Amino acid sequence: MVDFIVVGLGLAGTAFCENLRKNDKTFIVFNDRSQTSSRVAGGLYNPVILKRFTLSWRADEQLPVATKFYTELEQFLKVSFDEKLNVLRKFASIEEQNLWFEAADKEKLKAYLDTKLVNNENALLKIPFQFGKVLETGRLNTKFLFDSYESWLRKENRLLTGTFNYDELDIEQDVVIYKDIKAKNVVFTEGYGMMQNPFFNYLPMQGSKGEYIVIRAKGLNESNIIKSSIFLIPLGNDLYKVGATYHRKDKDNVVTKEAKNELITKLETLLDCPYEIVDHMAGMRPTVKDRRPLVGQHPKYNNLWLLNGFGSHGITIAPWAATSLYDRIEKELPLSKEMDIARFAPN
Repeated sequence: MVDFIVVGLGLAGTAFCENLRKNDKTFIVFNDRSQTSSRVAGGLYNPVILKRFTLSWRADEQLPVATKFYTELEQFLKVSFDEKLNVLRKFASIEEQNLWFEAADKEKLKAYLDTKLVNNENALLKIPFQFGKVLETGRLNTKFLFDSYESWLRKENRLLTGTFNYDELDIEQDVVIYKDIKAKNVVFTEGYGMMQNPFFNYLPMQGSKGEYIVIRAKGLNESNIIKSSIFLIPLGNDLYKVGATYHRKDKDNVVTKEAKNELITKLETLLDCPYEIVDHMAGMRPTVKDRRPLVGQHPKYNNLWLLNGFGSHGITIAPWAATSLYDRIEKELPLSKEMDIARFAPN
């Protein structure tokens, strides 16, 4: 008998498991690595939508929670996966610079948009104007984070790597039974895999396929994250991750030549140096029709729960939403109506 079964181990699953560990709850995790979005993502945390210079949804609430969460997780696992890096937004015109200053005057954006513009000092970048610097930004090495957390779960005998079979879940009033495991609650944190989940696939998840390439550019020597029409993210050892694309029609994790060419075309407008492509990856983001998370209790089964739908902002949303769900289950505190799945009635 355990308190929780957690299905999935991306950002949502890891954040929820940490709430369980810190509160001395017993739990078992199922993870078959079928969903790659969190692992292949750029790993950026950035509170500002840089296309429009607006604050991401509730980022001012979420970012402090996320910062504390990842610092404590590094200390617990005795590893380092959080790298503080500046994000420099390339301006395409004087008009964009003026819009930057207008945005920086807004109360909620003052803490994140530096009003001192940055001159380009890298001759291998095509920067006709200056940069705007975003504050409170960085990059998580998500693959290393997940590998480290999986390693701890394995040592604790809390990780099962097989695929979860929904047909074998027996739901009773006060307990759920899965094979030889009894639990008080099941929390599904499957990302786009939710579309195969018969308990929650009525929810309007659209999904957005994202592809990245990794390049080696010797001599570029750029230590900042550069945002133009794509992100250029330094990985060390002359490697940079470039992305990402957004496509709603493809619903798989298969890389495509079209996306690769799209990234190359955009990269050519930024780089003025030779490079080679050393990797290409894809994943399905769990995006939702109304651009809000999917969190809450199943409308029929009171011991089935969902933590999902973070789109491309999972790094900042996950720790905050996971704590909100834990408090809903254990303390009966209400969820934000914006993310509560009660806003969508099943057919």
